[in-house]
This record gives sequence, structure tokens and C-alpha cells, in this order.
Amino acid sequence: MPELPEVQTVVSDLNEKIIGDTITAFWSEWPKAIKCKTLAVFTKEIVGRKILGVRRIGKNIFIDLSGNKTLYLHLKMTGHLLIKTTSQELSSSQGKAGQELSSKGGKDYFADKVNQYIRHKWTLKTKNHPPRLAETRLDSTRCLIKSKRATARRCEAGKLKTIEFSDVRKFAKIVLDDTDKIAQLPEIKSLGVDAISAEFILTKFNKILDRKAKSPIGIILMDQHLIAGIGNIYRSEILFEAGILPTRKAGTVSITERKKLFQMIEKIMQKAIKLRGTSDSDYRDTAGAPGGFQKIMKMYRHDGKKCPKCGTIIMRDTIGQRAVFFCPSCQK
Repeated sequence: MPELPEVQTVVSDLNEKIIGDTITAFWSEWPKAIKCKTLAVFTKEIVGRKILGVRRIGKNIFIDLSGNKTLYLHLKMTGHLLIKTTSQELSSSQGKAGQELSSKGGKDYFADKVNQYIRHKWTLKTKNHPPRLAETRLDSTRCLIKSKRATARRCEAGKLKTIEFSDVRKFAKIVLDDTDKIAQLPEIKSLGVDAISAEFILTKFNKILDRKAKSPIGIILMDQHLIAGIGNIYRSEILFEAGILPTRKAGTVSITERKKLFQMIEKIMQKAIKLRGTSDSDYRDTAGAPGGFQKIMKMYRHDGKKCPKCGTIIMRDTIGQRAVFFCPSCQK
């Protein structure tokens, strides 16, 4: 499941690519993902709305729209969003559709198999959206009597844009609700402090550990009702860097260890965001490209390999019904 760094990468991309655009159409082959509304009602309520901003709470994405509406998306296990832009280059006599472009060094990541499971699609009208085809041809004809420079200006390429939701396992969730009601949804209201928010300070972290003194630290880090955003991948990396075994009870973690653990949460999460997340499985960014954190992981799914610090064989255990990876020598 995409964790905080992956979702933050998507949110940052969306804020760069779709702010100010207007939704003109919606298509879905899996309406079951749309909660509390029929496909017809959802489509009617979302079309025509302008995208004002994109934000995140934990692993949840919120796209704020005009008219006090917010589109709430949860990527679940295999979901990811792709932003596709089609250039429309116009000759002096006819319209000519360009190719879908990826923003990653010219490589077409959209063609990768993992990006082919499109379940939902929003069509957007951009600020520089071209006129309809009939108008385009009229403009092109008029351009013929003007200078080449004027022609180039009038027939300048426009852009068509889509948000495409790829989700091989069809677990993702889509909700449309009033903006002022989104935070009151049970699954959002019950979330703990966001792991990289300004509200997540050492004092609050200590209170969480004190309240859950008898719980394993590996469980606490994964509990979204306590700290939102940390998942299985980053739990193993954080605990390794902090030198703490995942099975340690929170009450046995010293003040010094707590401080280091808190620092490692921020360090690992920020590093993962900088590397645009982890593509251990299906996660891809909005250009269809994989993240880069998996290239520097030291613990997650490295069981049987040597610890990069001491050479001890990395172990795997199960805690909270999820696999956790650790060095039995470096972590105490």
C-alpha cells in the first residue's frame, strides 16, 4: 500500500499539474469504488468544477474543488494516479493530435504494464485548452492570410489533460462530499497525528508511547489512529536506523532512544519523499515512473542478507500480522 512518502509525491505532482483546471467529464469501469453515490450522480456533481488545490492527511488524498466540494481518494493496495497530457499541434489547414507525453526524461512510463489497469478517468479543461475542432479549422483558415508569426500565435498548440486511476486489484476508494464535511468522515476523524506535520512533535510522541507503554513499538508506528502515514516499509527502516527492535515494549524505550526514534521518523520519511517514494510493488508517480527509495533500503525484504552495518544476517518476523525486518545485532 502506498504510504505517506508516495502519497505526498502524488499530492505534490497534482498541485503542479492540475491546479486551475476544470473537470469536463468522468468515466469509470468500476463504479463500486465510488462510495455513497451512483456513478450518474457522482458524474453530475463533479463535472464543471474547478480544481482549487490538493492536500494530504496520512495516506489520503483530497482534491478541493469549486462549489465547496472535495474529492477524497484512497489508493489502497495497488492504486496510483496518472496525469496524461496530449499536445494538439495545429497545421495551417487541419488539426493534428499529438502523442501522450511522459515527463520523465522522454521515457514513456505510461506504457509499462503496471500503468495499464485504468479503472477511472477524469477529463480536464486546462487554462490553455484549444477551441473545438470546427473553431480550430476556422482559425487555421484565417491564419493563412496573416504573417507566419501571427499564424504561429493563433494556431499555438493547446493541451488536453486527463487524470487516470490505475488500480489492478480494484480496492481503491473514491468519495465526493462537501469540503467542510470531509474532515468529519469517521475514517478521517479517527486518524492520529500526521507523521511529518508541524503538530507531530517530540512531546506528543512521548505521550503516545506513554499511553501505549505495553504495546510493541513496531505496532505503535503502524497504528494509523496514533501516527498517520507510516506503513510497513518505513517501519522497518526507521527502527533499524534508531537501533530498536520492533518487539520492544514502548515502556522500555528510554528517553534517549525515544528522541533518536523520533528523529529517524522525520529523517526516513523526508528522504523517501525526496526520492519520490518506494516502488516495491505497484506504486508509480503521476508520470507513471517508479520511486527511488527502494534502491537505498537497508532492511525491508532484505531477510537472509547481511546487515550493512555489522554483517549479521537480517531477520524477518511477523508483528501485527505484517512482516517486519530487523538486524538482531544492531537493534536492541
